Amino acid sequence: MKKSILILCTGNSCRSQMAEGFLRSFDSSLEVYSAGTKPAAAVHPFAVQVMREEWVDISLNMPKSVDEFLGKAFDYVITVCDGANESCPVFTGKVEHRIHIGFDDPADAEGTKEEQLAMFRRVRNEINQRFRQFYNENLKGK
Repeated sequence: MKKSILILCTGNSCRSQMAEGFLRSFDSSLEVYSAGTKPAAAVHPFAVQVMREEWVDISLNMPKSVDEFLGKAFDYVITVCDGANESCPVFTGKVEHRIHIGFDDPADAEGTKEEQLAMFRRVRNEINQRFRQFYNENLKGK
């Protein structure tokens, strides 16, 4: 049976989009969505760029509101906010497992373009590692 996963953050423009992209790349049979409590106008262009470097295309994704998913049941709802600088969104719909896997917000990166991209790459790599671990421990072969 297909597992359904919702990944939540505030703007749905970076972390949750990257996590959605990685989970979809690990297993095309998963139903994976991402959303935010205050969705941005678009996916951050640096998120698209650094994911493309890993052969994962999120260029057609659009930020979505968590409200769109309140009527749907999920096996997993995963929050990815960093906790220190943001309040994590709460999903009030039907959920079997709630998990928090926090990451720094790369959209907060300052400095030159290369310095900002370095932070996006660091966070991308952390998301890849932590979500691969989540997938292997909770979803693979189940």
